[in-house]
Amino acid sequence: MTLSIDRNDYVKAQAMRNSCGISTLINTENLAYTIDRDSGLMQAARQCPSPNQNARPGDCDPSAIIVHGISLPPGEFGGGFIEKLFTNCLDWDAHPYFDEIRDFRVSAHLLVQRDGAVVQFVPFTQRAWHAGESQFRGVPRCNDYSIGIELEGEDNTQYANNQYAALVSALIAIMQAWPNITVRQIAGHCDVAPGRKSDPGPAFDWLRLYDGLAGYGPQTS
Repeated sequence: MTLSIDRNDYVKAQAMRNSCGISTLINTENLAYTIDRDSGLMQAARQCPSPNQNARPGDCDPSAIIVHGISLPPGEFGGGFIEKLFTNCLDWDAHPYFDEIRDFRVSAHLLVQRDGAVVQFVPFTQRAWHAGESQFRGVPRCNDYSIGIELEGEDNTQYANNQYAALVSALIAIMQAWPNITVRQIAGHCDVAPGRKSDPGPAFDWLRLYDGLAGYGPQTS
């Protein structure tokens, strides 16, 4: 779905959204992220290093971006539990759900919180453990070559305006640092692990994301 939107369908959907008074504008005016390719770090993002990372095979450059949605406990926002999970500091007994993910070792390169704040856990030059068993356009093991961005949210809850603004700004910075990554190389977790994962879910507005990235590569495959 996210990789094969027909341009005519896109335009029709835009017209319908506008007629319903749904804003598609994303204000990134006050957001400016830059990336140091050598360190793989994004300036203006809060750094919170995760131990759940390792080298990309062959020191390959990232060539795809996977968008995720996460909330801990499910459907609840805030509380710092995601950060604690990604840094192996989560108290497994703090909530009944946590027992289901006990001893998970996972991470992402970035987390975009509900207020639009961005946290970086893994340098882009390193492999984060975010996609699991997956493939993108027939190429398996997405963790090897992708950048994982988690949005604090869940499948059926609307994502926040500030999150779209921060996500667009982060994506533009990534595409500027690695020009081989275009809009066509952005997918949802649900696309690379269909049947196993559903995030970022139907609540995520892909058309709104494409609007924000207009001018940074083709919108259709």
